Amino acid sequence: MARNGSTTSIGGVHPQPASAASANTDVGRLLLRCADRPGLVSAVSTFLAGAGANIVSLDQHSTRHSGGTFMQRTIFHLPGLSIARDAMRRDFAADIAARFEMDFSLTEASTPKRVAIMASTADHCLLDLLWRNRRGELDMSVQAVISNHLDLAEQVRPFGVPFVHVPAGRADTENRQLDLLGGNVDLVILARYMQILTPRFLEQVGCPLINIHHSFLPSFVGAAPYRRAKERGVKLVGATAHYVTATLDEGPIIEQDVVRVDHRHDVSDLTRLGADVERAVLSRAVLWHCEDRIIRDGNQTIVF
Repeated sequence: MARNGSTTSIGGVHPQPASAASANTDVGRLLLRCADRPGLVSAVSTFLAGAGANIVSLDQHSTRHSGGTFMQRTIFHLPGLSIARDAMRRDFAADIAARFEMDFSLTEASTPKRVAIMASTADHCLLDLLWRNRRGELDMSVQAVISNHLDLAEQVRPFGVPFVHVPAGRADTENRQLDLLGGNVDLVILARYMQILTPRFLEQVGCPLINIHHSFLPSFVGAAPYRRAKERGVKLVGATAHYVTATLDEGPIIEQDVVRVDHRHDVSDLTRLGADVERAVLSRAVLWHCEDRIIRDGNQTIVF
């Protein structure tokens, strides 16, 4: 992998721990969303039983008692799933999804999401994700770290993940990033990546993006938010992880958390506590996405 911002592809094999892969062998995840109506659970269960699958767990939610939106996450076991998956997906699309006008995804739990992490100079979220991934706590395959600065290159090196430097502010920056990401990843994580992504980038990247930011928005926008928070005497410090949309920092929220602070905490304390919360919130959001626990419903998320 190049370090100088070249448009090398970022494919490659970064295997998950053997224990995680073996535990997930022949396990499938089916997520679906459609207009609510009677018979949905029965139709899905009958299809899976007819395919020879055993339902391990089933979680569902309807936004209203009648006339709402129905969402369901089903975990099932089917021997030989890797061989049967494509045909099963086609049959489900034709027999069930078309009938009920469903949006759905059918994935193998043993296949980790291919992930790229974008970062700038702050290291706390990036290194936490890499550390959790190395420990097997996050079910993902990190294809590359892409940064607009070189500051974190040596910190990333011990994790064996390619580090790609794509400087910001150049006319071809966005094209270089899209060349690296397009078709190569299933998720992009913005681990305190301090550049605004354009609507064109979001349209062409071809996968979801998850961002993390402190809880002071929109009150303390811009530089030195923790200093201004101290000046205002805030009592809570927190973080929000959300999917990225063209409207800055207003995408569907995945996870949030806070810690209580008081007059005894100085700016450095607030900054440290904020970083702790950001790490925890981002890692949970990424974990839930990689485990196919999230269904988007408009500008909201349902997390099973």
